Amino acid sequence: MRDRSTPELDVPSGPKDGIDEGKRLIRLGGDKGLSLAERLSEHFHRLTWRTPIHGLRLKGRHPLKLIAVPDDPFLGDVKRGHALLEGMLTFRGEAHDIETLDLAKPVFSKGFADYFHSFAWLRDLSTVATRAQATPIAEHLMRLWLAQHADTVSEPAWRADLWGRRILAWTAHAPLILSSADLVYRSRVLNTLARGARHIDRNAEKAPQGAPRVAALCGVVAATLLIPGGDPRQSAVEAALLRGLEASIYEDGGNVARSPGAQVDFIMLLTCLRDVYDARRLEPPAFLAETLGKLMPALLGICHTDRDLSSWQGCAPYGVAALSQVIEASGVRTRPLRQARDWGYQRLAAGSAVLILDGAPPPVARLVEGGCASTLAFELSDGRNRIIVNCGGARAGIAQLPADLAEGLRTTAAHSTLVVGDSNSTAIHADGTLGRGVAEVELVRQESEASSRIEASHDGYARRFGLIHRRQLVMTNDGKELRGEDVLLPAPKRRKVQPSTFAIRFHLGLGIQLSPTADGMAALLRLPGGGLWQFRCRGGALAFEDSLWIDAEGRPHATMQLVVTGEAPAGGANVGWVLKRAH
Repeated sequence: MRDRSTPELDVPSGPKDGIDEGKRLIRLGGDKGLSLAERLSEHFHRLTWRTPIHGLRLKGRHPLKLIAVPDDPFLGDVKRGHALLEGMLTFRGEAHDIETLDLAKPVFSKGFADYFHSFAWLRDLSTVATRAQATPIAEHLMRLWLAQHADTVSEPAWRADLWGRRILAWTAHAPLILSSADLVYRSRVLNTLARGARHIDRNAEKAPQGAPRVAALCGVVAATLLIPGGDPRQSAVEAALLRGLEASIYEDGGNVARSPGAQVDFIMLLTCLRDVYDARRLEPPAFLAETLGKLMPALLGICHTDRDLSSWQGCAPYGVAALSQVIEASGVRTRPLRQARDWGYQRLAAGSAVLILDGAPPPVARLVEGGCASTLAFELSDGRNRIIVNCGGARAGIAQLPADLAEGLRTTAAHSTLVVGDSNSTAIHADGTLGRGVAEVELVRQESEASSRIEASHDGYARRFGLIHRRQLVMTNDGKELRGEDVLLPAPKRRKVQPSTFAIRFHLGLGIQLSPTADGMAALLRLPGGGLWQFRCRGGALAFEDSLWIDAEGRPHATMQLVVTGEAPAGGANVGWVLKRAH
């Protein structure tokens, strides 16, 4: 029986989470997406799906049944489940009547299409319905999908990562889709499952690096274990999964997309796969537990004391109950990672305060679309209240969120950090990728009996403005005071510094009441529940502007932000500020 207890939080961890003083993090090839040759190769590879040769590769034995049916270790979304019982497929503000669903001419958003084709809705349905209630709905949607996609290999339905997720969903919820007395239908489901497994067996390692590749490979392993005749290939597919994990997860346990949402996704995928081994009463390969043991500390390291995720790389909070369930189901009991290297998120925790800093370059362009220019931004919480946040939510895929607003949430200005010349520290391209900007981050972290100190700098404004941004953060060991300094310095090897304006933005958490002081250089921040913090600055003019914050449901909430502005002459600029608990 696995230990399902709640992980410990903020207990000092061992030397493995230390970081070398003066550590330099470099974004190798950061602004380079896929080359023309790589894009052409991908295109021609997809074209081969339509050839008779690929059709022959998909042929094989028709399975009569599954060897075992694994448990789904996770609960689904209750609201979406109840909507399904009422005849509606819903996802992130988008809704479609299942009786009039037209898969031949779908009008889905990308997020909704991924949700539908992955069959993640089976988890939502099974969470709220009895088998008798859920089976007719599941079979109806399955028949629609089979009629349109079972015999036609095309995207997005046959995308490798979606097939991987679909295999995990179909096998875990087999009672909902394979209970029919219609033997022709049952045979079609099982044969399509086998064909899909053969399809991604040849394509999984060509899926994009990161969660897409790992999802596809988890599906290959699950199919090998659950479809009769797959056992001889077990070692080979496990070796492929190990390669995929090594290419997608850093040594410190963070993922290459630097995405909190992807981190949760990895944990859920590997936990589901572990339950496949349990269903077969087989011992999982050692690397499965080892990888989960690395992923979880990195995830906890970016959680606030409200036990929910901070907002990084376009992700919003996950939801306290949902995240707690993921952590418990993983069976991993561990401590938060405080000092990540490649993952890049630094954690300061003292008293009831937690600070999380983005101390690394953004993810490289070829690995992720929708990345954010957030280097050296931070979030701060006190107990269950978030004081300083990032707006987050650019990847939430909310139907009601305008596209231009979603893109705006990726900018440096949507994060609590310094902005020069109203521009991004790393360029954001129209195709969703990140371009030139931050290439190197240098970071020093020191701990003493009185305080914890992080000093970091990045070169994102060196090319355009000839300036380096250096940020120093010092938190007292009682967690009641945070002192900061933001400095703009002339970049080395730049002949001329371009005078520029700057703005240091501090986006405030939901429900914080803002009261400016009489001298205009400070503000009182009243937290929900009565806590009071004071903000004061020197070296710039303090102003107050509207802001917004995206919650775990993907909904935007109106908030406020503190903005310290000034001019950066040739010699640079220096702004000092302090956040102090008043009582």
